[in-house]
Amino acid sequence: MRLALYARVSTRDKDQNPETQLLRLRDFVATHPDWHITKEYVDTASANDMGHRMAWKVLNDDALRHRFDAVLVFKLDRAFRSVKHLHDTLAVWDAVHVGFLSAQEGFDTTTALGRLLLNLLASLAEFELEMIRERVIAGMEWARKEGKAVGRPPGPDPRKVAHVRRLLPLLQSGQLSWRQAAAQAGVALSTLQRFVKTLPTD
Repeated sequence: MRLALYARVSTRDKDQNPETQLLRLRDFVATHPDWHITKEYVDTASANDMGHRMAWKVLNDDALRHRFDAVLVFKLDRAFRSVKHLHDTLAVWDAVHVGFLSAQEGFDTTTALGRLLLNLLASLAEFELEMIRERVIAGMEWARKEGKAVGRPPGPDPRKVAHVRRLLPLLQSGQLSWRQAAAQAGVALSTLQRFVKTLPTD
């Protein structure tokens, strides 16, 4: 079986070295005579920082080209940021007949049991999303009870915008100062200046 090794350390893990993971993975492969390593992929980034996990992107592209038969990591959290991310990624790999193995947890989708666990992950991923949704709703309810604004801030009062439009010619002609116009419009000076900058020029 052709294996791709993936190792990742976080930028906050100053004392960690991806070589530590790779050494253990190489030893793990060495215990299986019919396995051989095709390529090693290494990232230094947090699990959620997908923009800087460039090796992970290359690995996924190579998986779609079937340049290996399975991906081996030391632990699940080295590769995935959530249960949903795990399930979605493995579903794509499974479609192109690329397996996944975790040395620490013994997870192996190249076996019947591993494929069964993959199906269970679908339910776990859905459960995880529901839990996140419930936490967000609970947080918004708590914020409302505390009197805090929830959601996007409201836009400018249309009536005040219309008033500023009417005052604009007086501002431009110098008949009104910025402070006088702000007082007449009932807005702060900085707000008036922002209004004028964002008003369409039609």
